[in-house]
Amino acid sequence: MLQAVFSSRNEPPPISRGGWLDALRFIVAALIILHHFQMSAPVPLAESLHPVFERGGFLLTNFFLIDSGYVLMRVYGRAVGSGRMSKTDFFLKRALRVYPAHLIVLGLLVALVLAATLAGKPPSHPEWFAWDQLPAQVALVQSFGVYGGIGWNAPTWSISALLGCYVAFPFVLRGLSRIGPWTALALVVVGYLAANELSWAILKYPVYQMPLNLGIWRALPLFILGMGLAWFAQGVWINPRVAGWTGALAAVALAGVQHFDKHALISLVFISLIIVAAGAAPGRKPSKLVEQAAMVSFSMFISNEVVRIAWFGLAEAFADKLALGDAWRWGLWGLGVLAAFVFAFGLHYLIDQPIQNPIRAWLKARGREKPVSQPVVSLEG
Repeated sequence: MLQAVFSSRNEPPPISRGGWLDALRFIVAALIILHHFQMSAPVPLAESLHPVFERGGFLLTNFFLIDSGYVLMRVYGRAVGSGRMSKTDFFLKRALRVYPAHLIVLGLLVALVLAATLAGKPPSHPEWFAWDQLPAQVALVQSFGVYGGIGWNAPTWSISALLGCYVAFPFVLRGLSRIGPWTALALVVVGYLAANELSWAILKYPVYQMPLNLGIWRALPLFILGMGLAWFAQGVWINPRVAGWTGALAAVALAGVQHFDKHALISLVFISLIIVAAGAAPGRKPSKLVEQAAMVSFSMFISNEVVRIAWFGLAEAFADKLALGDAWRWGLWGLGVLAAFVFAFGLHYLIDQPIQNPIRAWLKARGREKPVSQPVVSLEG
């Protein structure tokens, strides 16, 4: 019976563009936008639709971190493990992927705050725009225990933490490559549970409640969990039909348990099942539309908070001045969500992609990276 579901003799499918993993990237990025925007609605979505919108930041960040470890392991594991890509090249490639867009978006936010202040409309919550907090966020070091990084484009703490995960990647890879897929799966699960218990014992709260200035210690166990899931997925064939049903049922179950409470650990199980299932059931025909949507997911993630601050700063003042009713306010809220998508697509195609093209060419010209054996896909674009 188990041989019909799992097999070490059949070759697992490689991950490819335009499949379920790409679809998940876009869905998660879209849900992150809804999570950040939901409190600005006339009635918060957590009250009017589902409590998962209030806990979305916790869930989606976990998803983002696990998926990053999973995808990078599937894409770069063989190249880094064989020495075809050095540790330095791997980190450089990933860091150059995130820094330019991060600096541009943060620069736009700084310009917005300065312009609003000069116009006599300073931020209503100035504590979130303290200038002494800015340097750590500019450098993306706010998750490593240094002073600063609170406020401004706050979600970038997870990008900061991922930089630390990129440093750890080759060393974790070396350890996983010495053990079998089932042992690796068991080890990363036990490792996460041990990290959680250690956090409870020392800090009196679970790993997922780690403060932003210690975000690396929240991200690293989840990233390693994703790497372990990928090592398992590379070594064990999973029946695609079973994987598809498992992923769908896990998604329903995840929404179901969130209706009652956070259920952090069981939610991690469902998230892991969804990611593994998406990798095992890549789809019959890749979709160019899904591929293009997924390419924008990084821009969606990094820019939506800035759009939210700018849009609702103007929209709320406009609605209050004209004494607009709820129907009009819902319309403004919907336009704000749409603006976040439009801005992200513009950022990707007009700014980020043109910047990344010469960066990729420069990395290739260095001659320090050989072609990877699988298509390059990552959550960061």
